[in-house]
Amino acid sequence: MDLRDLRYFETIAKLQHMGKAAAELHRTQPALTSAVRRLEADCGSPLFERSGRGIRLSPAGEVLLRWAQRLRTDTEDAQRELAAIGQGLAGDVRVGIVPTAAEFLLPAAARELLQSAPNVTLRIVVGLIDTLKPLLRDGEIDLMVGTESSREPGYTSRIISEDAIVVAASADHEVFRKTATLKDLGSYRWALQPPGAPTRDWLDHAFDRKRLPRPQVQVETTMLLMLPSLIAETGLLSFISRHHLGAPRGGPRLKEVPIRDATMLRRLVVAHRQGGYLSAAALTLIELLGRQGSGGG
Repeated sequence: MDLRDLRYFETIAKLQHMGKAAAELHRTQPALTSAVRRLEADCGSPLFERSGRGIRLSPAGEVLLRWAQRLRTDTEDAQRELAAIGQGLAGDVRVGIVPTAAEFLLPAAARELLQSAPNVTLRIVVGLIDTLKPLLRDGEIDLMVGTESSREPGYTSRIISEDAIVVAASADHEVFRKTATLKDLGSYRWALQPPGAPTRDWLDHAFDRKRLPRPQVQVETTMLLMLPSLIAETGLLSFISRHHLGAPRGGPRLKEVPIRDATMLRRLVVAHRQGGYLSAAALTLIELLGRQGSGGG
């Protein structure tokens, strides 16, 4: 199988449309059709099926796509490893990282890395796990720093930090005038992530387990980093990392509402593809992130 044909095949599979793939690849449709036919001859099976005005992968196409992605990332890793011989701590490190870790763990680790290796280039993508996982799988990032989940085959992970997600409010909020219970929180309004976000779902289920109405959400946002300032300014309750407690960027101080049944414990991990190439700089960054997560550095 030709590597170029496989790369064309990946793009066609992603877009599920021959014309759109031709435009993205700057190739003619007949050229892409020929590439697919060569691959089908090698596989002995059709790779695509008609689907409305577009196409979709056949069962054989699904299998080939997994191997094409793996072959591409292995080839790219080989090229990067060969290019890194003799460079030492140099080259690009591509990191995908969740917002909390980006704010509280990455800056100090990046400072130490760049001080010891000024020729390293960091390429950072901040996003939620659902956004970062496909980037890691497709070889577009080297490392993913995020919350621990069930172990998946093909990936290696290392715990770098433990964190707690807690109910929080501005320090002068009326909720602190007495010892609050989970039931008491039902009388206040909240700023939370949308349903489907792990922390939001966990909090909703905490109320469900006690057969209480779910939080009254007045502000819903996907922007995690704006929550501390938002709850400080609006007087809403929220569910955020303990790292955010204190004064958010010079604003009013935030304080935890101590409720055992509404405290979510989680671990932050750094993950990479099992067997994938990691440069000396990437390995150093993993160590530095672990040191920051454990309170060192």
